[in-house]
Amino acid sequence: MKIYVQCKPCHLAEKDNFKRGVGTNRGDDPKNKGMKRQTNLYSKIVTIENLRLADARARKGKGNQYGVRIFDNNPEGNFLLLHEMLTNNAYKTSEYSTFKVYEPKERLVYRLPYFPDRICHHAIMNVLEPIFMANFTSDTYSCIKGRGVHACSNAVKKALQDVEGTKYCLKLDITKFYPSIDHDILKSLLRKKFKDQDLLALLYEIIDSAPGLPIGNYLSQYLANFYLSYFDHWMKEEKGVKYYFRYADDIVALASSKTYLHQLFIEMNNYINDRLNLQFKGNHQVFPVNSRGIDFVGYVHYHTHTLLRKSIKKRFAKSVSKKKKHASIAAYWGWAKHADSKNLLKKLLTHEQFQRFQH
Repeated sequence: MKIYVQCKPCHLAEKDNFKRGVGTNRGDDPKNKGMKRQTNLYSKIVTIENLRLADARARKGKGNQYGVRIFDNNPEGNFLLLHEMLTNNAYKTSEYSTFKVYEPKERLVYRLPYFPDRICHHAIMNVLEPIFMANFTSDTYSCIKGRGVHACSNAVKKALQDVEGTKYCLKLDITKFYPSIDHDILKSLLRKKFKDQDLLALLYEIIDSAPGLPIGNYLSQYLANFYLSYFDHWMKEEKGVKYYFRYADDIVALASSKTYLHQLFIEMNNYINDRLNLQFKGNHQVFPVNSRGIDFVGYVHYHTHTLLRKSIKKRFAKSVSKKKKHASIAAYWGWAKHADSKNLLKKLLTHEQFQRFQH
């Protein structure tokens, strides 16, 4: 692989190119204007030590993959090559391959080579993850260590203990969230957080390598959460929404008043349209929780109990009927044990299976 050294971008020109996201209502939040911006991060990213750590993290569970085996033919030379590429601002995103997945819905997934790209993304996040984490509110759960589906469901259950304050639910999600993320606005938000110009140039190069944010990139999940993080702060601090939960682009807000939630939706819609150039799907709903439950993160939540989502129950039953491997059934047990599903488990599993999973 050859190294092509390129001139550093002209940052004055770059600022002009992306003015529309700076100091305006597009992606901007006045409460964060005094936020301290991070600097001197790029030098930490490009060190050989950090690249070694990135490789160790990127290869977990993937040791037999073709890209990892190729990398291992000359690991020291590859570390040095990536270090030189980054030091000289010569890194360019490799060509993507794509494939489709159909569960839980059809999506186009992008895939990059293990070297240099996936190692590079992990090297970036080794340094930036704690900074991004500090910017996230406690109400977002997707792709965040220590949170996830079950933590989100538990938070909803806890909120529903306040029966009077959670009579009604506003449930919505964003249309084609990852593909619709506006690069100019994302860059303007990153400039609010970071002033390290070499870091920004590297992030811009990766962002501009595909439309929106490509599903499958390790970096994309953090950038997607970051893109909505100022919206999360607005919901909690400006609008004062007590019961608000976001898992990726799926959003739930709970309140005692249906009228309040309808008005809140109008303001939320204006925010994501005007500041983030996103759209909510047309199927948003405001409904009484007791009449149908909140179908969210794989569970249907009521004030009195929690059930597995119907589609997950069907897949669980199918897995048992086809006598799939123990690990597959154990995964569904892991889902079911966080719900009030004892009767379902006894119906689907043999007495021996039920006893074995219990212990």
